[in-house]
Amino acid sequence: MKKVFVSGTYDILHAGHVQFFEDAKRLGGHLTVCFASDEVLKMYKGREPSLPADNKKVLIGSLSCVDKVVSSSDLHPIFDFITHLKNEKPDILAVTEDDKFKDKKKDLCAQLGIEFAVLPKRNLATPVSTTRILQHLAGKERVPLRVDFAGGWLDVPRFARPGSFIVNCAISPLVSSDSWPYELSGGLGGSAAHALLAIKNGVSSELNLGVGWQDPAVIEETGLCVWRSGKKPVLDFKMNPDILLGGRMLIFYTGKGHYTPDLAKLKRDFDLICRAGKTARDAVIKSDLSLLARAISMSYRAQLGEGMEKLPDFEHCLAKKYLGGGHGGYALYLFADKAHRDRASKRKGTKKIEPYLKGETI
Repeated sequence: MKKVFVSGTYDILHAGHVQFFEDAKRLGGHLTVCFASDEVLKMYKGREPSLPADNKKVLIGSLSCVDKVVSSSDLHPIFDFITHLKNEKPDILAVTEDDKFKDKKKDLCAQLGIEFAVLPKRNLATPVSTTRILQHLAGKERVPLRVDFAGGWLDVPRFARPGSFIVNCAISPLVSSDSWPYELSGGLGGSAAHALLAIKNGVSSELNLGVGWQDPAVIEETGLCVWRSGKKPVLDFKMNPDILLGGRMLIFYTGKGHYTPDLAKLKRDFDLICRAGKTARDAVIKSDLSLLARAISMSYRAQLGEGMEKLPDFEHCLAKKYLGGGHGGYALYLFADKAHRDRASKRKGTKKIEPYLKGETI
């Protein structure tokens, strides 16, 4: 009787897992299933486990096709089961055809003298994934991106300044795992949105990249937000984005992407950035679009001083600036009314955006 071994995170058991177990069992007479321990799950997926480990063991073990259930034997994001392989000496290690690490696992099997089997995915039930289930439960099947008006970089812990502010706003169209109607590396908070869609801790993900927390903070909060500069997100206050309603914003893609962590070490005028943040905060308090335009222009002046190229002019534009780390990606253009915004939107590379507030139709 051949012994078969399979491994995976199996954070929430679903029909795809069961079908894989059944197919693996047919390769031999005994099936051992190894699921990721809490520590390995956090390392690999960057999120907390959905079920306690003892619950997973009971659920998987209740399947008639499963003969033995074990948890990770090693603290490794890929090979968390090597000690089990060496101890149990299975005849076959089986993986699914979409396993991202199947080549590495094949090499491991060759070293250990274990037969390696790749099984096709049989979608006898509606295809689903643990991430999709968690997205649905968390209400994060679609999330907004964001535009930042002023105070950028003051959310990076090492650049934080007491008494300073970051002002930003969530935007639509929304994005999802299947729909991303924007250019990548655009300075709209895309990496944070990807983390949130993967049900990871967005703030931790961004800080681990060496950048700031403002993107996941406003994407989760939504609306027009003023944040206090500091090591962690602290919301000073939030407003309905009324001053931005009715076609006031346009983004323009500059033609090249950017990677914010690479820009963090550049020299920049933090005094001017702080003044822009405070001006933007006053603008939000007073619901003053002209004052917000002034703050955006101050931010743009700081960006030019940092060495960014001048942005093209749009007729009747109140203010403009690069988004995110700048030096590429999208630029924001602010208009006094929809007519002028829509006229400017005829230019190639532009995209109309609207402020987004969760639970509101705007």
